Amino acid sequence: MTRPNGRTVRDLRRENRTAVLRRLYFDGPMSRFSLGPATGLSSGSISNVVAELVAEGLVEEAGSVDSAGGRPRILLRVAPAGGRMIGVDIGETRVRIELFDLTLTELARAERPLAPSGTGSGRYDVRVVVGHVREGIAEVLREADVPAGALLGVGVGVPGIVEHPEGGGAVVHGQTIGWDAVPLERLLREAVDLPAEVPYRIENGAQTLGQAETWFGAGRDAASAVVVLFGSGVGACVTTDPLGPGRALEWGHLKVRVRGRRCRCGARGCLEAYAGAGALLERWREAGGEPPAGADEETALAALLTAAYPSEGAPDPAALAVLEETAEYLGAGFADLVNLFQPERILVGGWAGLLLGARFLASVEEHARAYALAYPAARVTIGMGMLGPEAVTVGAAILPLADFFARGGRHESPGPAGEPPAWAETVRERAAR
Repeated sequence: MTRPNGRTVRDLRRENRTAVLRRLYFDGPMSRFSLGPATGLSSGSISNVVAELVAEGLVEEAGSVDSAGGRPRILLRVAPAGGRMIGVDIGETRVRIELFDLTLTELARAERPLAPSGTGSGRYDVRVVVGHVREGIAEVLREADVPAGALLGVGVGVPGIVEHPEGGGAVVHGQTIGWDAVPLERLLREAVDLPAEVPYRIENGAQTLGQAETWFGAGRDAASAVVVLFGSGVGACVTTDPLGPGRALEWGHLKVRVRGRRCRCGARGCLEAYAGAGALLERWREAGGEPPAGADEETALAALLTAAYPSEGAPDPAALAVLEETAEYLGAGFADLVNLFQPERILVGGWAGLLLGARFLASVEEHARAYALAYPAARVTIGMGMLGPEAVTVGAAILPLADFFARGGRHESPGPAGEPPAWAETVRERAAR
């Protein structure tokens, strides 16, 4: 049956289920009585939807609360065992794979180290990456004893620009890692032993980081936020809706110096050529510093930080000068974000951001406010993300979870990859119902 506004009864039931699931997920546990005003649904609709969701194992009882003059009201919550998702972080130092339950509690984890294929090449062999993902997914499913068919989906965060062409199959343009139109979704489907109906959602890693921080971290309830990923490279995600999809920004390739240092992307003067972890270490070496021989990027960056800010003795002047200059470059980059987007918050994440941020974020903020326009600078809060190094995998797992909720908790196949994600529906639209 089609209603005058074009929505069918099936659409209405899905929307009602979505409203209840989302409200319980973010504000639960809640009683049936509280769900009515929170979702705008009638008591009859709430009773029907809750009965369905309980019968399907998606919602469960979670104790009770006293009511005014009546029987205690039963509290409801989303059932952790109601679904499983996998989040994958294809970074530039490792591939991390995590299995989560429906409430994003980690059930199992696998990691594989990653390095460019060839000294100084900067290129990452996509076959090696796909192999790591294949092995990692098999490992976490085996460790948690979860059948592959139980997955709601696999979310993947990657470096670079992600294209969703008509006809499906995400394609990655990762210029800094040597990926030129890599059909990553097709390669994963061919290599990973999962049922064909398990959906993949592939997005930029900074976008998945931003998704995690705005759902569960320091960006929650912010009207707008920019979440910065500071690692081997530099990226960012801007969000203007706490539960809507963020937009990835190639912020690391914003130009901060004309005819400046050569960036991995091939251009000159990019922010990443001064503030990315690899660039930091290279500049320290050029200034006479001595990064640990044979150390990986994370260990070497920790050594740079220790040299600049030793617990005892004098600091290494070269290390200190590099970090102070980097703080100014980052501050200028933050100022551009403030002037362009006028966000309520700017948050720093990524493994390098977490390592260095607490030490020199105050200096970065001072430079940002000096370079930015006074009005938006006075209204932005600059701080650290809350979710730690696992934030990208959490955000990646949110992608299939959000699609699942948008389908009303139905195990239906998602639309083609070229379609806008169903979870782009906003909080305001939900509240209007």
